[in-house]
Amino acid sequence: MTSNTKAILLLTAPLIAGRGTSTPDILKPGEYKRLARHLREIQRQPADLVSPNAEEILRACHTVIDENRLRRLLERGFLLGQAIERWRARAIWVVSRADAGYPRRLKSRLKEDAPAVLYGCGNVDLLERGGLAVEGSRHANEVLIDYTISIGRLAARAGRILISGGARGVDQAAMRGALEAGGRVCGVLADSLEKTVMDREYRNLLLNGQLVLISPYDPSAGFNVGNAMQRNKLIYALSDASLAVSSDFGKGGTWAGAVEQLDKLKFVPVYVRSTGESSAGLDALRKKGALAWPNPNDADSFNAIFNAAATMQTNLFSTTVLEEPTQAASESVAPMSEDKEPLQSKSTSAGELFETARALIQRLLKTPMKEAKVADELSISKAQARAWLQRLVDEGAIEKQKSPAGYVVKKKRLC
Repeated sequence: MTSNTKAILLLTAPLIAGRGTSTPDILKPGEYKRLARHLREIQRQPADLVSPNAEEILRACHTVIDENRLRRLLERGFLLGQAIERWRARAIWVVSRADAGYPRRLKSRLKEDAPAVLYGCGNVDLLERGGLAVEGSRHANEVLIDYTISIGRLAARAGRILISGGARGVDQAAMRGALEAGGRVCGVLADSLEKTVMDREYRNLLLNGQLVLISPYDPSAGFNVGNAMQRNKLIYALSDASLAVSSDFGKGGTWAGAVEQLDKLKFVPVYVRSTGESSAGLDALRKKGALAWPNPNDADSFNAIFNAAATMQTNLFSTTVLEEPTQAASESVAPMSEDKEPLQSKSTSAGELFETARALIQRLLKTPMKEAKVADELSISKAQARAWLQRLVDEGAIEKQKSPAGYVVKKKRLC
């Protein structure tokens, strides 16, 4: 554990065991964010707060956090030592945002809102590989549980990591389906990490690298509704695409997480279950821009969803029109990965890419928007935006209006 991580734990972690209580002095996420920003401005790092020159640095931070409060927190070394020993005995590792080993996906997507500290157990490498996030109700019926298990199994066959929140119901069904099929799983827990990693059902899976369990909260923390809501953004930030199997309308963690992703975060496409009995929540998410899950039935069709989503969401579009590219053109403009292979998969056709783009464009055009703005929002070339917009106009899905100028979703006219 690095010196930076130890300092951050002293400042932000409750450092409790069993039924103990934490000090009210610990820094809340927003407070630590301000302190971390200030330390960067004065060219210091958290570890400097416990260095021989700490007094000078503490005084320099008094405009952000009371220096006496910081001293009280930094003097909890004995409690930290006890906590570290307890975590080590349970194979729980800890990384902080100041560490090179902190998940890059969380840093790059959440930036300063990434958790200051992340606790975990299992294969940390799984946190860098993306995958399918699956969310849904804790009170799902047997039909939805069976459906979700099948999604997990398909993810395993396709070689995709399954990412979920570990709660009972849909979350655990998705994880179980993937694990039983030999797949890999990332569980982002809102509570009870310490208890969960000791569960016999998970222990061997954690040890053999098939499973990683993480939490931004103290390993002994109990359930808290606010924590459950806040961890949703981590699930989306770690994934390449997401699927809501079930959702209440206007309430619950699945609804809140999907709405935040659709309206604010926009890290990945949000799909909703499109077979079986629907619900008011899923229908409402569709209206907000979620996509109908295309119901892949084999590994190739499952991976095609990710190929199209990756091309859209990582801003690696071709710089020429993708409607009917020639082989020579596609080879000359396909963006390259670090190992010099084209990132646009051969199995991702122009048609598949357009279907993904269609839903995103229609969501953008709920209010009139000009071609240049569409290109900017999707991080594509104006030529590509023009081609897709014209195709949607030709299909009658959108229209180009003069006042206010721009493209807009075409309203259905009543007979």
